[in-house]
Amino acid sequence: MATVLQACAPEKAEEILASLDLQALPRHVAIIMDGNGRWAEGRGLSRCEGHSAGVEAIRRAVNSADDLGIRYLSIYSFSTENSERPVEEVAYLYDLFTRVPMAEAPELNAKNVRMVVTGLLDWLPEAPAAKFREAIELTAGNTGLTLNICVMYGGRTEILDAARSMADAAMRGDFDLTRLTENSFRRFLYHPDIPDPDMVIRTSGEQRISNFLLWQIAYSELIFTEVLWPDFSNADFLAAVQEYQVRHRRFGRL
Repeated sequence: MATVLQACAPEKAEEILASLDLQALPRHVAIIMDGNGRWAEGRGLSRCEGHSAGVEAIRRAVNSADDLGIRYLSIYSFSTENSERPVEEVAYLYDLFTRVPMAEAPELNAKNVRMVVTGLLDWLPEAPAAKFREAIELTAGNTGLTLNICVMYGGRTEILDAARSMADAAMRGDFDLTRLTENSFRRFLYHPDIPDPDMVIRTSGEQRISNFLLWQIAYSELIFTEVLWPDFSNADFLAAVQEYQVRHRRFGRL
């Protein structure tokens, strides 16, 4: 049974930070943001209000990662399966995607954060897709934290798309299938330049992957926390990093 972290009091952040080995930080942290709906329902609010509260938690996670000097932060914002949720909820999420990227982009740009999107932007309605592209363009030259927003994303779809791209390249004579390796296949993934996550955090106590970065997380450390996403604090982020640092990463070796 996996260890599930409990909520940390916000005032514990400095104490946890002092215990961390800043020379052994994860390079890439990925987060499955879960629990917006349950957070809202527990307060007598709508699920849409839970998603709005989740935006503030994203800001905190970005600041936590940036302050630590972590190079990559991937957040699972919207899966291909999420489009099958109730029409009103999906419409609200699309509205958030229209409003939030460019609202946040100036501050991200000032912090030298680069925003990228992993997923099928063309599957989104025109308005949110355009706003994501504007934010990506505005921050493209930044060299600090890379914020990778996984939206309209599915791990199996990414692998299938990569296989199709590889087959097309082989048919054009641009790829030799007899030289296929894991590394050569990687070039066909959506963002081959982004390294595999060192750790994956899932909030809300659930312990599953939900079709997230299936190729990339083969040897990631999985860290689960009971905290619902809108309550996920800087202290909770640091506690997850602390848990990562006590793991022994074997990569299949003894």
